[in-house]
Amino acid sequence: MKPEVKPANPLFSSGPCAKRPGWTLEVLKNAPLGRSHRAKVGKSRLKEAIDRTAALLGVPEGYRVGIVPGSDTGAVEMALWSLLGARGVDVLAWESFGKGWVTDVVKQLKLDDVRVMEADYGELPDLSKVDPARDVVFTWNGTTSGVKVPNGDWIASDRAGLTICDATSAAFAMDLPFDKLDVVTFSWQKVLGGEAAHGVIILSPRAVERLESYTPKWPLPKIFRLTKGGKLIDGIFSGATINTPSMLCVEDYLDALSWAEIVGGLEGLIKRSEANLAVLRAWVEKSPNVAFLAKDPATVSNTSVCLNITAPWFTALGQEDQAAAAKKVVALLEEEGAAYDIGAYRDAPAGLRIWAGSTVETADLEKLIPWIEWALDEVKTSYA
Repeated sequence: MKPEVKPANPLFSSGPCAKRPGWTLEVLKNAPLGRSHRAKVGKSRLKEAIDRTAALLGVPEGYRVGIVPGSDTGAVEMALWSLLGARGVDVLAWESFGKGWVTDVVKQLKLDDVRVMEADYGELPDLSKVDPARDVVFTWNGTTSGVKVPNGDWIASDRAGLTICDATSAAFAMDLPFDKLDVVTFSWQKVLGGEAAHGVIILSPRAVERLESYTPKWPLPKIFRLTKGGKLIDGIFSGATINTPSMLCVEDYLDALSWAEIVGGLEGLIKRSEANLAVLRAWVEKSPNVAFLAKDPATVSNTSVCLNITAPWFTALGQEDQAAAAKKVVALLEEEGAAYDIGAYRDAPAGLRIWAGSTVETADLEKLIPWIEWALDEVKTSYA
């Protein structure tokens, strides 16, 4: 039977993600629109965003937090183009975005000493093979595979290389061990549901030392430059961004940070996300129709939850028919207004991807599950 009750908020996209509960346009009313971002009011808002980000995430003393253009992609690119080349590098990839960084390092930067360690969707590379004498580039949470690294135990405390971590769907939802991470990047539109176009880059003292002692052999566009005259550009980390930021987006991010503080800070955000995953995990354990794409339970993401469709009628289909059937399920849920944007990423195996970050209410996920089961049953009749 078709369920009677729909999620109050059917937005389960993995990016941009749902706004925080209770959000309205009214929260943006104090944004300093029409003012220069370099005026006192603009710089103060940007500096506030930086300081509150550091406090909420528990960023260690001596680390630098900066706001940069181009979302998480821009922040990662800035790190790769500015820092790599000083020593050999290991690049880890087990989903689409990690493979994108492989392309950057191998085909764009064309570094000589690169080891690429890849794994199929649902799995992790062998982390024990990462060499602490080399730099390493990796995603903490595979947004398109639903596979996260379980911890930072595989990263050596006495490493000589730098760890460059794309944490865009992990920051504010997972406990990142900053003592093991030299560069951390993320974007506002993921876990806290902020508006797009801005990225955050966090640098350890070791990363700053590399920037100030090493000059890449390739030219750097202005938008990637973190140093000037051999010294870190302090303005990036104190409210003077490289290019013009949207003060509307900054105001929205400040509102998201305020909400995060109200729900218990980082610990509260993690608890909300893990409670959401618990609902989906209980469903997966009892339903014959779905399974986590992640093969190891310890690596199942608590933000971008990726699911295989395991219903017998579905697995009996060919690959093209599976992709079509999964799209029909997603389209039916959207047509009913029960869920939007929960299809698997275009490069991932056919299935579902449900955002379970802290801005999603647990009650909405509980209401979503019967709708997915109903949609699977409805689409099944097309292939009977």
